[in-house]
Amino acid sequence: MYDTKSGAELAWFQFTTGTTFVNDVVVTDKAAYFTDSLNPVLYVVPLGRHGKEIGKAATLPLTGDLVQIPGVNNLNGIETTPDGRSLIVVQSNTGLLLKVDPKTGVTKIVDIGGATLLNGDGLLLLHRTLYVVQNRLNQIQPVTLSKDGGSGTLTTLITNPLFDVPATIAYWKGALYAANARFTTMPTPETAYTVVRTELP
Repeated sequence: MYDTKSGAELAWFQFTTGTTFVNDVVVTDKAAYFTDSLNPVLYVVPLGRHGKEIGKAATLPLTGDLVQIPGVNNLNGIETTPDGRSLIVVQSNTGLLLKVDPKTGVTKIVDIGGATLLNGDGLLLLHRTLYVVQNRLNQIQPVTLSKDGGSGTLTTLITNPLFDVPATIAYWKGALYAANARFTTMPTPETAYTVVRTELP
């Protein structure tokens, strides 16, 4: 962890010594939560009051509706629910959205009308809309969530001919910016990587 003003290192963590793929992170006013694509856990770094105290990293085992499948990438992107009380993760290999209790680790499937979000990668929450990047499908699926994040409705799919396996997105001044991971391209020292700007409807 670094100070964003000075660049000074504030803390360093090793979450595990076992097989792992620490994939994504969301920062709340209480903690930073990290997904592990190869293990049914979240790694948690408490941030103390107003995010001013960095605590000791801990592992939060996940239970409930999550079914971990060995040998493939499972949990990927992570965000908060609109009310900020829970977390939402996407399971890439099943396409499920799961709501996570950040205190107990209990997971519940988010009801999106039986739809799935296969290849779900980065997540971005804007108000009540969760944008789910589906990397190898070259698309972003918006989901309008209930306040508590327990259910949602898919809305108009976002595509762009310049998407080349986007992995994550950010928002700036009315547009989404998707980073192309280009997983289907053999990388060389000359391989170009791009960020694609897509206007929101």
